[in-house]
Amino acid sequence: MTSSSDRTGAVDEVGVARSYEVRTYGCQMNVHDSERLSGLLEDAGYVRAPEGSDGEADVVVFNTCAVRENADNKLYGNLGRLAPVKARKPGMQIAVGGCLAQKDRDTIVKKAPWVDVVFGTHNIGKLPVLLERARVQEEAQVEIAESLEAFPSTLPTRRESAYAAWVSISVGCNNTCTFCIVPALRGKEKDRRPGDILAEIEALVGEGVSEITLLGQNVNAYGSDIGDREAFSKLLRACGNIEGLERVRFTSPHPRDFTDDVIAAMAETPNVMPQLHMPLQSGSDTVLKAMRRSYRQERFLGIIEKVRAAIPHAAISTDIIVGFPGETEEDFEQTLHVVREARFAQAFTFQYSKRPGTPAADMDGQIPKEVVQARYERLVALQEEISWEENKKQVGRTVDVMVAEGEGRKDDATRRLSGRAPDNRLVHFTKPDEEVRPGDVVTVEITYAAPHHLLAEGPTTAIRRTRAGDAWEKRNAAVAARPAGVMLGLPKIGAPEPQQPVASAGCGCD
Repeated sequence: MTSSSDRTGAVDEVGVARSYEVRTYGCQMNVHDSERLSGLLEDAGYVRAPEGSDGEADVVVFNTCAVRENADNKLYGNLGRLAPVKARKPGMQIAVGGCLAQKDRDTIVKKAPWVDVVFGTHNIGKLPVLLERARVQEEAQVEIAESLEAFPSTLPTRRESAYAAWVSISVGCNNTCTFCIVPALRGKEKDRRPGDILAEIEALVGEGVSEITLLGQNVNAYGSDIGDREAFSKLLRACGNIEGLERVRFTSPHPRDFTDDVIAAMAETPNVMPQLHMPLQSGSDTVLKAMRRSYRQERFLGIIEKVRAAIPHAAISTDIIVGFPGETEEDFEQTLHVVREARFAQAFTFQYSKRPGTPAADMDGQIPKEVVQARYERLVALQEEISWEENKKQVGRTVDVMVAEGEGRKDDATRRLSGRAPDNRLVHFTKPDEEVRPGDVVTVEITYAAPHHLLAEGPTTAIRRTRAGDAWEKRNAAVAARPAGVMLGLPKIGAPEPQQPVASAGCGCD
């Protein structure tokens, strides 16, 4: 709960709410954290800056990633562009949080002394207090916690979607992959209690959410912290008992912890979607060992085979790193072999880049850039071919599509709408005469396939208006009715007025 006295820094000298903007870099965990940061700021009295404000907000928050080699260059470049804006805008504040802040700490304010607040991955709940302290004391506040202070889902949230939500079930990671710095920045795995997770999901469904994505650094390792090896499969099955919850997804699992009970729960729980993101990283046993990945090619392909046997129409995606130190042509050919065997619907492919602070950054056998590029192009070409072939198999199928917001960049020009099929494939469909809202579900027949999307060019055969669509409509009406500035008045003395509890919502370097 935020008292009126905590809101002092959220208003300007004439009592108008100050605006904020959160810029997010990195993985799903960062997106989830940014929703919390937005919720915290709004709970403290700030208002979201209009779209396209481009750094003109009163408070600009950078939620950073440390995974990419040039992550710090990107941050400092953006901070540099804001320096003159802040110089001509008295009272503006800049905050930096996330993985890079956890790693670099005091370095940020040394390189960019115009930054007001630096906070880490473990204490995002402190942002409003740190902004107020920096304003009052007129000096930068750097506060990095070494362990988690509050589970993110206990904090207020401003969800980007009215119909879909992240639900964090764990934070941190117990793996020691040599290419990944995330465990060092987010700490050891810490699991939430199952009852807390299910209570959050039920509250979200009560607000109109119909799709949730269970989120964890290593999501299917859930239970290791609470001593139950089957906790994740039990959680999936429990989600199946929540009335009104239509779609359940999860990301990102690790092959090491992907057990038969999870596959059975996926297959036997109707609202768990026929979709799986299973990071491969490399098809070579030698490279997997160097990466300190605890599975080998045979184990990975065995998981894929079991999933397809239990869920024949499952769409399986993956992550692959090309050019890891020491990767030979033979190693790379093993990756191509797994891609051909697994027939992924989609692959997120990356050229290896050094992550400062990781063991791989100092390994012998760093691959020349031109070799990595050539291998990368070969991998992409193969996966594009497979993705297209797999998508062509969808032509003629009738699918239920949950209408999305912002998925189709060309929707207005093509008179189409877009959404996701149960297997998470992107579907563009002809806009029906009847109003269709994000969160509603339409039934269409797939008529054309491209490598990265499907088309349904015929008429919509059914439209189901949903509580999720109602929630989207209600939110948009509230936004349209909201004034540009909110008069919060002067701080009051005494106990704060009671507030309604805020329902919460849910990095994959796997």
